[in-house]
Amino acid sequence: MACFWALDHKPPTTMTVDFDWKSGAMEIEVKKLYETVTSIHEEMSYLREREEEMQDLNNATNSKMGWLSLLSLLICLSVSGLQLWHLKSFFEKKKLI
Repeated sequence: MACFWALDHKPPTTMTVDFDWKSGAMEIEVKKLYETVTSIHEEMSYLREREEEMQDLNNATNSKMGWLSLLSLLICLSVSGLQLWHLKSFFEKKKLI
């Protein structure tokens, strides 16, 4: 917004007003803001992709740990069964049972 006035002139005169609007600085600021917003948007997209990859890795690791835990439990139960069988046969040979 711009306001102009002219004081009373004696005799009345015709005045011409030339406008020289400079909008380049505003356009540059808008371009900078647009580039900043674009950069932030790209960074957020990248972070979402990384988060999805990390979730997939986490789920795969949890699945593998579940299977390894089950395998470990089966191995422990098998070894304890073999120990019981060996001790029973040992004590039967020694005629303690």
